[in-house]
Amino acid sequence: MKVNVAIPTYRPDSRLKEIIIRLNKQTIVPDRILIINTDEEYLSEDDYKQFNNVDIVHITKDQFDHGGTRDMAMKLLVGDYNIYMTQDAMPVNSRLIEELVVPMADDETIAVTYAKQLPSKKAGVIEKYTRAFNYGDDDILTSEDDVESIGIKAYFCSDVCAAYRTAYYDEIGGFPLKTIFNEDMIYASRALKASYRKLYASKALVVHSHNYSAWQQFTRNFDLGVSHKQFPEVFNSKMKTENEGIRLVMDTAKYLIESEEYLLLPKLVLHSGAKFVGYRLGKLYDKLPKDMVELCTMNKNYWV
Repeated sequence: MKVNVAIPTYRPDSRLKEIIIRLNKQTIVPDRILIINTDEEYLSEDDYKQFNNVDIVHITKDQFDHGGTRDMAMKLLVGDYNIYMTQDAMPVNSRLIEELVVPMADDETIAVTYAKQLPSKKAGVIEKYTRAFNYGDDDILTSEDDVESIGIKAYFCSDVCAAYRTAYYDEIGGFPLKTIFNEDMIYASRALKASYRKLYASKALVVHSHNYSAWQQFTRNFDLGVSHKQFPEVFNSKMKTENEGIRLVMDTAKYLIESEEYLLLPKLVLHSGAKFVGYRLGKLYDKLPKDMVELCTMNKNYWV
């Protein structure tokens, strides 16, 4: 079994080196760890010469794309499984790779698996609950047959840490070569429509969370709306995409009340409103002035 890891980076901090150290202590050690780095001046190759399985490729900002860059990694890496991670996804233990790839080795119908994201110690109460809401304690195996009952969650996947069976990549259609966001869910939808299955591997653990401001939530969800508009074959009305967001807000509010975290309710309302408005505007991006789009987006280089 040959496993590789690809990590797109942009101005990475000290966590990247620690991630690589932990990857090399896995029960299944990756054959290659490919870093595709944007902005060469912010990453010194000398810092990674101690690792004999690390390769670094530099690209410019205008060359980066959430889908296209990961497709590039797929073509550069030769192996049975390619794992994609972000530069801030920290493996919790030595079994991360094992938990992601062994289920695929045991079941040829599984094309992609993704890991459970745990909040960092610095995560706020709402962020911690959001992680628990999206990443439960039980494995979830989904197929296209599940779309009718669970909607968009059937396609949910996250390249914060996900593994892909390379043999099926071209047949499935690969990552979209140009997308502002959601390349992982778009690929998962293609896999399920090709009669393969997707596994949420709840025992594959990484620490990953954000403490976004309301404005950051707005811009992130603007980009989310853009991707939903651009890929209607995935994110259509049948998928009930907004219903899941409403359920998260209601469940979070209930949790805050039960936990007597009343002072966080205004923050929940503010952030939820920012997400909703950003998402709705994103779905209207093609009707907005270019200056407004560039103001609202988180991924500004996408529009260059």
